[in-house]
Amino acid sequence: MLLAVLCVRAPLAVAATQQEVEESLTCQCGCGLTVHSCNHLQCGSGEPMKREIAERLARGEDKETILAAFRTRYGEKVLSAPTFTGFNWLAWVTPFAALAAGGTGLLVAIRRRGRGAPTPVPVVGDTRLRERLARELANFDGDA
Repeated sequence: MLLAVLCVRAPLAVAATQQEVEESLTCQCGCGLTVHSCNHLQCGSGEPMKREIAERLARGEDKETILAAFRTRYGEKVLSAPTFTGFNWLAWVTPFAALAAGGTGLLVAIRRRGRGAPTPVPVVGDTRLRERLARELANFDGDA
């Protein structure tokens, strides 16, 4: 019984929804939002893209095929997230590398600051220090 339920549900999980495909594409009207999120009324770019996505899903095309068709027509800029091919991998790696470098630099700075030489504590009975302090205080009082 459980196996039958899993077999029936598995194809449903693989099928892409209209919203998933729309979220993977950037609207070409210049708003910078995804096709699903574009808030322009009767957008000249988003509305036709939504209709085409619905038609392609109705024909049984999968998400990757639909995205490939839009990428062929509009180029890489139509994708809402960069792919891992070519130079685009840098867009994925750079934020993590910057965080790692910043964390490492901060850790090194904290460790260096913590390792500073301790300040020497003067001996209480040292008469030279008391005489120097008296001279400096006298000079300080004379300047004021």
